[in-house]
Amino acid sequence: MVASVQKDSVVTIPGHLAVIMDGNGRWARKKALPRQAGHRAGINPVRAIVEHCANLGVKHLTLFTFSSENWQRPGVEIRGLMSLFVEALNNQVDELDENGIQLSFMGEIHRLHPPLQEAIRAAETRTHNNVRMELILAVAYGGRGDLVNAARRLAREAAAGVIDPEEIDEVRYAEALQMARLPDVDLLIRTGGERRISNFLLWSLAYSELYFSDVLWPDFDVGELDQAFAFYESRQRRFGRTGEQVETAHC
Repeated sequence: MVASVQKDSVVTIPGHLAVIMDGNGRWARKKALPRQAGHRAGINPVRAIVEHCANLGVKHLTLFTFSSENWQRPGVEIRGLMSLFVEALNNQVDELDENGIQLSFMGEIHRLHPPLQEAIRAAETRTHNNVRMELILAVAYGGRGDLVNAARRLAREAAAGVIDPEEIDEVRYAEALQMARLPDVDLLIRTGGERRISNFLLWSLAYSELYFSDVLWPDFDVGELDQAFAFYESRQRRFGRTGEQVETAHC
């Protein structure tokens, strides 16, 4: 086991951490509980992880809360999730604001139930000026859809003569994505034992370190997060260069 990472011992932490919070349903099933109980239990680690990340100096924390594919789930589960989102937002926004956390959202927000859209707008407005850490919740989000929407936007601008198609490069394309104003993800954590990224932040994950935990999300705690940070600390991020080049640059 990797020892818990304390603030004063961390040399390198991710500036942008993304988490796929997987395993709520399986956690509930193991305990013979309804799936909604698993989703509710998944709120507790969110609070602990947000606090720990803010204390360690993570600047951006993006959580995958509901994917564009999750609309295929049973209607009763979707309705329960939407109600839980509203409840959690209303209950937690005061604490987030008091602790200097800015709350932002990405995804097809217009598809969400009106009460949730209203809660989202209120939370973003309330925490807009906070700078300690930004918490981004991806709701009704899909990476492929994000890429397609960016392509459509650029195609419309090119057809209108606003831009020259030859000017479209990686920088221009990235600016058309929902994550345009944020740095690329440094570390992705997925809980629940699956080893895939499930259509999450496809562009921003190009050079991310990937950490997969077998722990189901409701059981994921600060100690587990510290293990992920220790893994990240051990990695040499080369971005196409050789290891020798990286070492020389750090000398």
